[in-house]
Amino acid sequence: MANIGFISLGCAKNQVDCERMMYRVQEAGHTVKADIAGSDVVVINTCGFIDSAKAEAIDFILNTAAMKADGLVGKILVTGCLSQRYQDEILEQMPEVDGILGTGSYTEIVPAIEALLEDQTVMQFGSIDAPEVETGRVLTTPEHYAYIKIAEGCDNRCSYCIIPFLRGKYRSRQMDDILYEARLLAASGVKELLVVAQDTSRYGTDFPEHKRLLPELLRQLCKVDGIHWIRLHYAYPDEIDDELIDVMASEPKIVKYLDLPIQHCNSKILQLMNRRGDGDFLRQLFAKLRERIPGLILRTSVITGLPGEGEAEFEELCAFLKEQRLERVGAFAFSPEEGTPAFDMEHPPLSVAQERAEIVSELQSRIMDEYAQSMLGQTVEVLVDGYDEEYEQYFGRMYADSPEIDGRVWLASDDDLSEGTFVMVQLDGIIDGDLSGYVVEVAQ
Repeated sequence: MANIGFISLGCAKNQVDCERMMYRVQEAGHTVKADIAGSDVVVINTCGFIDSAKAEAIDFILNTAAMKADGLVGKILVTGCLSQRYQDEILEQMPEVDGILGTGSYTEIVPAIEALLEDQTVMQFGSIDAPEVETGRVLTTPEHYAYIKIAEGCDNRCSYCIIPFLRGKYRSRQMDDILYEARLLAASGVKELLVVAQDTSRYGTDFPEHKRLLPELLRQLCKVDGIHWIRLHYAYPDEIDDELIDVMASEPKIVKYLDLPIQHCNSKILQLMNRRGDGDFLRQLFAKLRERIPGLILRTSVITGLPGEGEAEFEELCAFLKEQRLERVGAFAFSPEEGTPAFDMEHPPLSVAQERAEIVSELQSRIMDEYAQSMLGQTVEVLVDGYDEEYEQYFGRMYADSPEIDGRVWLASDDDLSEGTFVMVQLDGIIDGDLSGYVVEVAQ
């Protein structure tokens, strides 16, 4: 039996894949190490979505290769989107890498590792359109929250996005399998489920009945004992219907937080990007959501420097964000990805795209500061995430904060707090943009 180290990069969906690989490795009798040093095989599960993610993955591969040269680790196995995208180049240009698995072959992790241990070269690429194979997971998140992936792949074919070429067509998991996993997670101590997929809103539309089943799935997840919060990510605006809105409004376990990536608001740009809707559609949708779900926090992402974006279109985007005052916005500079239709479209220089992303970030920072000010004096439920040794203070998240991408709530308490506990907090301050408050009650 061997010692296996894992490095997981990229999105939460990729993290779930890595957790499944870790489970298979453990189930086969190998040891999953917390630290890669001393590993017989290091598995680097990569992202290959945009240039910055590719650069990060390559840096990790090269750093691990340096450890290999020093005798600190053994074999290197690269998995995930980068290996799927650059099937020939990785082994040719990085001879330190001993094997690669495509995104359709991560279930073959154990045979791949055992082949490497026998000094064989591994290069395997299964179908990226195959159904998801159910397996267990080794959680790499804190014990009190977990991502639950409800589908793989994407059918949207946005013209700037490489994901369908790396992850395949949209494939929903069976609802019974998702619910079974949710019950296992709850039994292990998970309090918050974060529902993810490349597109959660299309869940079930690939089944024979071609029906949106996300509302029903959410209702069933709410029945799982032990789960206190359910948070929805990666829903598409054009798939939000009245049934989903009603479920979010009526189910107390579903936090009033919705992640809707819009990317832009200009009609011409959205059409070029093969996305549906326009600025007026988004305005009507946001107004409807806020009316039907009081207190709703809206998170979105926008891309600056897309093909077709001149000064007028960028100003339109900024005006839209100032008008809508969305509480959570991530701004990203357009990255022309080879193999996508947008790669050959005329677009602003990358330096201009980056500058515009920074302008949006500054604009959004002011909006978030105003939101934080509006919350002062309120008493809110907070999930305790841990204790910061540097600041000597507990911290957690309220319903408005998803882990890793949003802020914290800093907590003052007369008592010791346990990670994964819900507390009621009276908000009374702002620290570097994050809210702070005093614990008035331990909720559970």
